[in-house]
Amino acid sequence: MSSTFFTWLRSPAAREYFFSTHFWGPVANWGLPLAALADLKKDEEVISGTMTTALACYSMVFMRFAWRVQPRNYLLFACHLTNATAQSIQEVRFVNYWHRGGREAKMGHDVEAGENLGEGKTTQAIKAAREETKKLD
Repeated sequence: MSSTFFTWLRSPAAREYFFSTHFWGPVANWGLPLAALADLKKDEEVISGTMTTALACYSMVFMRFAWRVQPRNYLLFACHLTNATAQSIQEVRFVNYWHRGGREAKMGHDVEAGENLGEGKTTQAIKAAREETKKLD
């Protein structure tokens, strides 16, 4: 098996593939799923629901494209499959945090008891930046 691969690697077909957009396009595109995978460790408060949804839809559309184009572009398909999976996980994290009580649980507040919600670090930073902007005006 490996000898067949190395024989192909030395062939003109391999050079043609490695110098084509079928290879370099997906390689350049791998930045999206790598960034999405790195974002899985970030705080849920900084997740943008609209951007996550847009990136998940984008990857799902281009997964179909990569499968339908002839010859099939498996590298592009794998790239978009990884990104769609990571973005879907991010979307679940976003919904759980903002709409299913994850924020309150993380901050240790009891919403049913009428306890006042605090602000996260990101929200505090945004408000501080707005106040600084108002002072400059």
